[in-house]
Amino acid sequence: MEAGIVLTGTEIKSIRAGRVSLADAYVKPEAGELWLLNAHIARYDAGSYMSHQPTRPRKLLLHRKQIASLTGKVQERGFTLLPLRLYIKGSLAKVEVALARGKKLYDKRQAIARRETEREIDRAIKGRNVGRR
Repeated sequence: MEAGIVLTGTEIKSIRAGRVSLADAYVKPEAGELWLLNAHIARYDAGSYMSHQPTRPRKLLLHRKQIASLTGKVQERGFTLLPLRLYIKGSLAKVEVALARGKKLYDKRQAIARRETEREIDRAIKGRNVGRR
C-alpha cells in the first residue's frame, strides 16, 4: 500500500539526494494513526544547525478506512507493518508499506540449522584447499 509521509524541508532534500535507510524501520499504529519508526534520513549537509533528527518518528498519511483495516490486521492476526521502499512520486515523498507475518519458532530453528550446516561445509572445503597451491 502506498502512503504519504509528513516531512520537514531538510528531510525531503535528503530523500531527493538518496540518503535514506529503511533497514531497521517499521510502522506502528498508535491512536488511530500510523507512524514510521527507526527510518534513518541523514541530515542535509547544506542545512543549518536546526536540521532534523535522523531517526525521529514520522507520521504516515492514509485514508481512515485504510488505517483501520491495517491496524485491525496487526492487532488480530499477528502481522507486522514494514516499509518496503521510500520514493519520490511527482513532488511528494511516498512510502510503500506491506503486511508481513513473522517466522514461527520452528521456522527459525530450521533456518539456524541450515545456516550452521552450510558454515560447516564451507569450513571443510576451505580446510581441504589450504594445503593446495
